[in-house]
Amino acid sequence: MVQWAIEHVPPGGDSGSRDGPFILDIGTGNGILCLSLVEEGYNPQTIMGIDYSEASVQLSEQIAKSREVEGLTFKVVDFVHGKTPNLHGQDGEACWDLLLDKGTYDAMALSADPGSGQEHPTSLYPSRVTALLKPGGFFLITSCNFTEQEIENYFTSKEPSLKYHSRVRHPTYTFGGKSGSTCSTTAFRKE
Repeated sequence: MVQWAIEHVPPGGDSGSRDGPFILDIGTGNGILCLSLVEEGYNPQTIMGIDYSEASVQLSEQIAKSREVEGLTFKVVDFVHGKTPNLHGQDGEACWDLLLDKGTYDAMALSADPGSGQEHPTSLYPSRVTALLKPGGFFLITSCNFTEQEIENYFTSKEPSLKYHSRVRHPTYTFGGKSGSTCSTTAFRKE
């Protein structure tokens, strides 16, 4: 994911921000993806990791502190139902250049039906992506539960402004005459 970001949304890119692109890590976990971006030259002040778990956010902050990385923002946010805060210099909701998901959508897909006539979180997820991305912004998602084709079909059918952009190649295996990969990483661009 980091290499894809470097190639398509470089650290000092032409995102309109003189300090680099605004990047949101959805379901940051331990924050390692955010930290990896900083190690590659991205400005920590333009990166935010969010997670619904307060313990994950605390762990992310501790790891960043232990690596002496200042300026990264980690927040407790329910991506689907909560409001994602802005970073300094951002205006409005659709202000992110790059959204990253390395398993959060998968985790939501495995969660139980919320019941009570509520929509499943996965059905709300694509509209949250488009609400947060600025026009021309990218969404990069890694899934171990869905094929690239399934991810592409789902997101582009739910949100027509999301267009398939590219993919990250992963090692493949062959079994029973079929070839595949254990995960898929798919990129979309918002029109």
